[in-house]
Amino acid sequence: MKICLSLLTVISFVLFTNGRVYTQDVPAPDSSDAKYGQHALNNYDFWKAASNTPTPLVIYIHGGSFRSGDKSKVSAPMIQGLLKTGISFMAINYRLTPEVSFPQHYYDCARAIQYVRYYAKEFNVDPDKIALTGSSAGGCTSLWLAFHDDLADINNEDPVLKMSTRVSCATVFSGQSTLEPDVIREIVGELALGNSMFNGKYLGIDSAELNTQKAKDLYKQASPVTYLTKDDPAVWAYYSAPKTTPTIVNEAIHHYNFGLYLKDKMDKLGMECELLDKESGVSATKSAIAFYKRHFTMKE
Repeated sequence: MKICLSLLTVISFVLFTNGRVYTQDVPAPDSSDAKYGQHALNNYDFWKAASNTPTPLVIYIHGGSFRSGDKSKVSAPMIQGLLKTGISFMAINYRLTPEVSFPQHYYDCARAIQYVRYYAKEFNVDPDKIALTGSSAGGCTSLWLAFHDDLADINNEDPVLKMSTRVSCATVFSGQSTLEPDVIREIVGELALGNSMFNGKYLGIDSAELNTQKAKDLYKQASPVTYLTKDDPAVWAYYSAPKTTPTIVNEAIHHYNFGLYLKDKMDKLGMECELLDKESGVSATKSAIAFYKRHFTMKE
């Protein structure tokens, strides 16, 4: 494996990476469009925190309803804050619908965790201190991987796939805690089901199968809370959409009630779930970094 390292610099305007554009003030990554798997979209950008000892790592998974988006949708203040704190950062791409269907989006992201854990020494990363973050579908993916049983395949010929997929914690922005249509109707309303995740293509089925038991079973399997158990990691969740009854699909699919549903499930198990919204009046960046530091057991 080859990791290209360079001096960390802050760009003045934009950084172009394989045709994608980072926003102003995103630090230049130490590795750009490096590969964690064999497929075209199995690539990542990596920012290495300055440290003589292995650092914690946060892996970012982008949103886009599993059919669009890319790893350039990162937060400059978050990356800057993490690097300053001594936490490295990785942003990944993964295959999208219709090229793949559930659960392959999740499995691609799982491989990224396994890859960085396998090559932890080269990344100067502590393999026991890896966290996930993401927005919307990226948040849903982060929760699914955080709650799912370990996907390590100890009998696989690929040494990367032998590695654990378990993480220290997860932070999500407007993430879906469930994808079960019946539950979503109850906690948010019918409007949320207008999102493209519910047209069948995400599951790899046609529209005629949407109201079948097969579809219900698949949506349950794709839902993070399906796998929630008391031994799973803590979650920090932030929602910026209005708490009121949604009037457009985008508000509905990112509604605060997804967070309430998650927190209720975790509270009943005695688990930590820190739930914030736009009205909380706190800095999401500072709050998330403080959460990471606590769960990475980093000194103040």
